[in-house]
Amino acid sequence: MIRILIAEHLPLVRRGLLATLDAEPDLLVVAEAGHADEVAPAALASAAGVAVVDLDLPGPPVVAELAERVPACRTLILSARPDPGQVRKVLSGPALGFMSLRVAPERLADGIRQVAAGSRAIEAELAVAALRSECNPLTRRELDVLRIAAEGARSTEIADQLFLSVGTVRNHLSRIMCKTGARNRLDAVRIASDSGWL
Repeated sequence: MIRILIAEHLPLVRRGLLATLDAEPDLLVVAEAGHADEVAPAALASAAGVAVVDLDLPGPPVVAELAERVPACRTLILSARPDPGQVRKVLSGPALGFMSLRVAPERLADGIRQVAAGSRAIEAELAVAALRSECNPLTRRELDVLRIAAEGARSTEIADQLFLSVGTVRNHLSRIMCKTGARNRLDAVRIASDSGWL
């Protein structure tokens, strides 16, 4: 029997997942969580073998903490609006699975079984989209500049934080916009985030 923790912030979706998974003879939902802070304690208390985690779960990132505190509990991520960047970003970490909330119930159940066995479980369409999407064209320094710009910092503040001249920061921002095809900084941040580069 595979013991499952469902971490989903929307009660109606969480109940639907519970009903769907409990209908499978070899799957048993043993815990629920609606916030990131509840996930690791619930996994520890319930001895869950697989955590099905909502990508938009409120609170701090939970997958790395779960892998560190409860290494026997493997993770499958669900996303309401999956994109190639999310797939690459999630699977570069400790999660073994990534699926859309639109996935067929039997495919989700099979994915949980794969993750419980230590294998990857990714929807075929999402995997293909992630493989076809562009690689990150930005350098490490350009990513540093863009991360700070994403917090709303001005060029002078970015320069101070990275110990660069304001002119160098402006040059980096100009190259970032050229490489991403962005109209402005905010657009560059959006493109980089959607692509999973930030």
